[in-house]
Amino acid sequence: MSSTTAGPPPRKPGPGRNGIHGQRFALATAMNLRRPDQLLIVPDTTNYGRVEVRAWHRMHQRVARSGYFARLGDELFTHLPIIEGTVLEVRVERLPDGRSPHRAMWLWHSGPHAPDLDVCWRAYLRRFDMEHTFKLMKSQLGWTAARLRHPEQAIRWTWLLIAAYAQLRLARDLATDLRRPWERPRPGKPLTPYRVRRAFRHLRDRLGTPARLPKTSHPGPGRPPGGRNTPAPRHRLGSELRKSGIPAKPSRKKKC
Repeated sequence: MSSTTAGPPPRKPGPGRNGIHGQRFALATAMNLRRPDQLLIVPDTTNYGRVEVRAWHRMHQRVARSGYFARLGDELFTHLPIIEGTVLEVRVERLPDGRSPHRAMWLWHSGPHAPDLDVCWRAYLRRFDMEHTFKLMKSQLGWTAARLRHPEQAIRWTWLLIAAYAQLRLARDLATDLRRPWERPRPGKPLTPYRVRRAFRHLRDRLGTPARLPKTSHPGPGRPPGGRNTPAPRHRLGSELRKSGIPAKPSRKKKC
């Protein structure tokens, strides 16, 4: 693994203000005509073979008077901030299924410091895992179904779902694949959390329970022979007492 860095481009010579926009960076330009500021080469990877990552720092987008910015006036349009970032070009030798890639992959990183190129391209490959995790938590685990009123409740609910998701990941080797007819089989591969949730209710029969078996019990002695069933006493209402002529309990009056 090797990397080389290059300094920032020189400033505009002579008096006057430096230009806001530099030369146009076209993605369709030949690779040998663009000298990167930073280069990372990973000689051999398991799924992609040789990986080359090129980076150009301190790049920014030129805002056009269309789309969202079309409704802004001239005064606001001229004072828009310039947000600099890093343009990344990732080229791999092969794809995981054995095909040859037809084009390079372009990424954009916005931050105050130069990014770690090895972390950027590897983290981008995990975007599908993150998106499918959010989809599972929303559609199957009810992440957005709860009606929460306070941020503390939302944080507590999120941590509970994370614990439930961890249980699905840990039970991959114990669950049985209840595959639907239209789903592909996964021989020799771990089940997805969605399929594990489908068969999670059958795991209790295999795992058992840490509680002891219930003890046998006998019915109580009950009422002795010859006794009568006396109902519980019922207190009569005040209206019933007045109708029967029984004076109610006099109320206490406060003395002035």
